[in-house]
Amino acid sequence: MAEKLENIEISFDPLASKAERYDKGTAIRKSVPRSSHEEYSPAENREDPIEILIKTSLGRIESLLPIRYSRMMESPFAFFRGAAAIMAADLKTTSNTGIDLQLCGDCHLMNFGGFATPERKLVFDINDFDETFQGPWEWDLKRLAASFAIAGKWKKFSNKSCKEFAWHVADSYKRHMLEYSKLSALQIWYADIDLAELIELGHDKELKEFHHKRIKKAVEYTAHEKEFAKMTYQDGVRAKIKDEPPLIYHPTESEEKEILKEAETIHKRYMKSLSHDKQILLSRYSLHDVAIKVVGVGSVGTLCGISLLMSATGEPIFLQFKEARQSVLEQHVKTQSRYSHQGERIVMGQKLMQSASDMFLGWTNDDKGRFFYIRQLRDAKVKPVLEIMKETNMADYAKACGWALARAHARSGDPSILSGYIGNSDEFAHAVSKFSMLYADQNESDYHKMIKAVKEGRLPIAAEV
Repeated sequence: MAEKLENIEISFDPLASKAERYDKGTAIRKSVPRSSHEEYSPAENREDPIEILIKTSLGRIESLLPIRYSRMMESPFAFFRGAAAIMAADLKTTSNTGIDLQLCGDCHLMNFGGFATPERKLVFDINDFDETFQGPWEWDLKRLAASFAIAGKWKKFSNKSCKEFAWHVADSYKRHMLEYSKLSALQIWYADIDLAELIELGHDKELKEFHHKRIKKAVEYTAHEKEFAKMTYQDGVRAKIKDEPPLIYHPTESEEKEILKEAETIHKRYMKSLSHDKQILLSRYSLHDVAIKVVGVGSVGTLCGISLLMSATGEPIFLQFKEARQSVLEQHVKTQSRYSHQGERIVMGQKLMQSASDMFLGWTNDDKGRFFYIRQLRDAKVKPVLEIMKETNMADYAKACGWALARAHARSGDPSILSGYIGNSDEFAHAVSKFSMLYADQNESDYHKMIKAVKEGRLPIAAEV
């Protein structure tokens, strides 16, 4: 295991040239060889992964935990999506260049996709930041590459192909980081990845046509109006969100009035986190209804839901609120959080990493010490459809995700230092791909431990309706 360095404060040093910063990155290889990133073996004192899952379930809505574990049981890949805390503990034991920047924190292939910017342009980017925190840049890359190896195995692709997917992630990251290293900080800030252009780079004509149809469908309607027709019913003079238990539901009738009143207070606090122009815009809407909504895999059991806002003339806006808990990375890094509000941590991390963030992205809290962040429920989102991807498609998607991660890291890190460390050879990509296959084996072993824990009654599961 390579010796760990003290963390380098990443910034664009105005007194150092790009070449000097590149050389600084190259010098780090002497202490932390690129080949050292291929290493992974479980620590002798490795914590029981089931105990980590149980700890991360503390404080969640107990009645929803069976859904969380049921979703994780579906496959080793589903388990991986819900096991960010397990991998964070494992990554702490791996080689560390000492270079910290803003991390996604839960960087796997399903946390990328297309969405509309406030200017209505469709871009491809990372879209989940619940675990965002300052930490070693390698952690995001290794989790992303491992997700492709694990997903490839789930899709019954060969080990050779799975390893290649992981290699493409790291190779794409390397190539695009080098491109960003040649740009100014302002040019990097303006950079984005056009979704339509990205699709055209693919090699599968049939899948390209499929994605272009999805883009057309995503932008041809107003998302809120479509959701309104699908998700609401008229209750007298008031529109209400339809219950679809156990995944969408209202509190009990006796609690509903009190909760709606509390939601009004929380909504007012959220408004204060927005810029003045967005406050003016949202002031033209009033809060009509709030419902709990179970989302994702890792978020199941946290307090998440949707709120329906209506204008005086009947136009709807759906906002999604998600409980913001401590990042799974925080206990494993030296950096202390600069935010006491977990919702603010997520929002600021997202704004730092994304090329363009939701215009209604903000944070709030209740009177019980819980933090939340809020964004639009859906806005022309185009999610990856893993089930239909062939090997060629997976390789193309791996390149796209590696590119998006490089762009995100280049905003808060120094791409010259990172490019200097990675270099021009394939050594680093080969190391990351080897690590990914080793970690895929670890993840599968942990998945089977979870199956055993369910059989033993340590973890509750329930069938979803």
